[in-house]
Amino acid sequence: MGERVLAHGIGGAKDLPIPLELAIAGAVGALVVSFTVLAIAWRTPRYDSATSGRLAPAWLEGLTSSLPWRVWWRAFGMLALLYVGWAAVAGQDTLINPFLGVFYVLVWVGMVPLSVFFGPVWKAISPGRTINLLLAKASGGDPALGLYTYPARLGYWPATIGLFAFVWLELVYPHSTEVGPVRLWCAAYLGIMLIGGALFGNKFYEHADPFEVYSTLAAKLSVWGHRDGRLVLRSPLANLDTVVAGPGLLGVVAVLFGSTAFDSFKDSSPWVRFVQSTSISSGLLNNVALLAFCVGIGLVFAIGTMTTGVGGGVRRRTLPDLLAHSVVPIIVGYIVAHYLTYLVEYGQTTIIQLSDPLSTGDNLLGTADLTVNYWLSYHPTFLARLKVLAVVTGHVLGVIAAHDRAMKLLPARHQLTGQLPLLLAMVGFTVGGLYLLFAA
Repeated sequence: MGERVLAHGIGGAKDLPIPLELAIAGAVGALVVSFTVLAIAWRTPRYDSATSGRLAPAWLEGLTSSLPWRVWWRAFGMLALLYVGWAAVAGQDTLINPFLGVFYVLVWVGMVPLSVFFGPVWKAISPGRTINLLLAKASGGDPALGLYTYPARLGYWPATIGLFAFVWLELVYPHSTEVGPVRLWCAAYLGIMLIGGALFGNKFYEHADPFEVYSTLAAKLSVWGHRDGRLVLRSPLANLDTVVAGPGLLGVVAVLFGSTAFDSFKDSSPWVRFVQSTSISSGLLNNVALLAFCVGIGLVFAIGTMTTGVGGGVRRRTLPDLLAHSVVPIIVGYIVAHYLTYLVEYGQTTIIQLSDPLSTGDNLLGTADLTVNYWLSYHPTFLARLKVLAVVTGHVLGVIAAHDRAMKLLPARHQLTGQLPLLLAMVGFTVGGLYLLFAA
């Protein structure tokens, strides 16, 4: 996508209205102060999924739990699949094909703010779930049940693989802006989802669908949750504490965090100069770098969480997955910082292009005559401050979430000192993230 590099950033460090050193010092100071305040004032766990939250108004719960409401969103997801699929199959193989914008912008990036504001949207509109539901009803089966029980040891590892496959396609694959390869990726994804749903039921989607796992994690920062089957309103951090830990959860957050960091890194001047000055294939270098970012972040977080005392039946090797939920606010912060302009401006372009799916001059949805508003790009000072604020806020919320969980997991003598390695890891993430944000 021609606008993509421009939309991902706001220029180099020289274009930002605040010095890099000042931004890093302020961010690190915010983390240290936050941890100090927590150590003094937050001595016991405050979040409990069994009791937290206030019941939503009866009319709202009745609406969101009603059959027509669920059918409407299932129908919307299927109609969107058919409409965009039509563009993917019959449309032109050019950058103005709306299929590419829907896939990379509206779904991948737009799913985050939608989930934060409204809950797990992909679960509601997932074409895979809908087709699995229709097939199960036609055969007299139960879509929640498959032929086999989903293996607990797999956990979120299938979603980790799926997420890595997506970021590899987007960030490394040399033909990522051609309709054919992206169409093939989507067809393979849908086929795997249908087979997995038939074999393992809805449990498969909860743990293996990369988009549903991504959306559900982002939705844990919303105010909407469930307790005993009832819709409740919770603080985002209390909702975040309800993330179900399992094998591979660290892998999921490491891929999401690492790929976003790599996306900034691959456009930085030092990396571009290195790639241009070496005889090694740029494709190979980018493949290795993407994998290194994802694995490296996972290892740093694992070391930071495991370098502590344990007790009360908690096994050290389970700590990375049990504390991985604290990375979710950091991921959302970086998504805002790195992709906000991309989402707002190229998202508008995609909505305009959707009216002409075959690039023949049609205006099927009535949006073809709209124009893109570039307000964000015209206000770089506001945008830069918003991006730095998003990164810092994400890390502070991550420290709070990790602290509250540590109060539950770690023995009393290690509840504070045991968090210091993780705090150092988060400081490192903050420094590295801001450096890449300024360097991109």
